[in-house]
Amino acid sequence: MGEGKIHIRRGPEVEMAREAGHLAAEILRLTSESVRPGITTLEVEEVAVGLMRERNCRSAFYQYRKFPGHICISINEEVVHGIASASRVIQEGDIVKIDIGIVRNGWVGDNAVTVPVGQVDPETLQLLWATEESLHVGIAYAREGRRLGDLCSAIERTVKGFRYSVVEEFVGHGVGRKLHEPPQIPNHGTPGEGPKLRAGMILAIEPMVNLGTKRVEILSDNWTVKTLDRKPSAHFEHMILVTKGDPEILTPRARLFPSKPVKEGEGAAGEP
Repeated sequence: MGEGKIHIRRGPEVEMAREAGHLAAEILRLTSESVRPGITTLEVEEVAVGLMRERNCRSAFYQYRKFPGHICISINEEVVHGIASASRVIQEGDIVKIDIGIVRNGWVGDNAVTVPVGQVDPETLQLLWATEESLHVGIAYAREGRRLGDLCSAIERTVKGFRYSVVEEFVGHGVGRKLHEPPQIPNHGTPGEGPKLRAGMILAIEPMVNLGTKRVEILSDNWTVKTLDRKPSAHFEHMILVTKGDPEILTPRARLFPSKPVKEGEGAAGEP
């Protein structure tokens, strides 16, 4: 955790990163709105590519380490790095992970959300809620003077409170002029360990949470990651600016779940 120089961004650099983040958030929101039963994952990607073209930016993912897609789009038990396909049709009840990274004026914006399609079973909806909740719990620790391990362990503690599992092979990261910069940000850790956070650091925090086992495998396309037990996985990501006060979300969007989803048989506040 935290190997290599962590960049401190100031002044115009922060403004450029903020512009890229806000743009990535807008494109993610509009792309997510296109998701519906019957649309293919390639058609969803084409929506994102059109939005990037209209806004004079480009994909940060396309051909990065030879990745063949412009966005990552992963369904159900696929964790991350799914490749858009004309033959992959989104169905009622699916959960669709959309991860969008863009480059604008040499700065990267990176964010992700998991979209429920139509009527999704309550157990899976709670997985999505818990994953998004763990992201915001982690963000709250992105403060000057904290250790990176404080943030990482807070995400893990939240996830395990729901008896879900954290994917360990894939992590968040620093972001700025490059898609992946130091430090690595795992979604598990030990409080008090890792580098001290300082104002001006820009972090991409992205919990990947599985309903079942934490174990995953990479498919034969060398990219798509699936849960080993084929149970659902959720993924949410924000770019965060560490400040001397409250952390700033550079990829602002409304929360998917402003409150805990109510299961059948529960009261309005989600209590038995």
